[in-house]
Amino acid sequence: MTIQEIEKEIEQEFSLFDDWMDKYNYLIELGQECPIIDEKDKNEGNLIKGCQSKVWVSAKMKDGVMDIKADSDAVITKGIITLLLRIFNHQKPEDVENADLHFFDTIGLTAHLSPTRSNGLLAMIKQIKLYAMAFSIQNQNS
Repeated sequence: MTIQEIEKEIEQEFSLFDDWMDKYNYLIELGQECPIIDEKDKNEGNLIKGCQSKVWVSAKMKDGVMDIKADSDAVITKGIITLLLRIFNHQKPEDVENADLHFFDTIGLTAHLSPTRSNGLLAMIKQIKLYAMAFSIQNQNS
């Protein structure tokens, strides 16, 4: 699936909930499906700076697409990173670099996050896009 198709799918899922408590509960449920990072990768180098909670993200290239894993010590944050992984995992680096991620506004998440969680979300996106950029450069040099 393309990034845009996955975004549409997420928008449809969140449209089923009228109340933000239900959406938060859904985020918590999603966090239970997070592709968990290996314990050895829970290190300072993979720790996302700018997050209120601890979030680790690691990425590798596998068969021409990004293989991303993550974890967080906070349940809502784990749900948010799971959404990001759902969109970015198994995508080409150039597609990740160029993604706009309108769905966060469409589902209302950005309006319902605290300023510190919003900063954390931006930091997670930035880190994943930095991985994508590094992989793109590596592909060009190969």
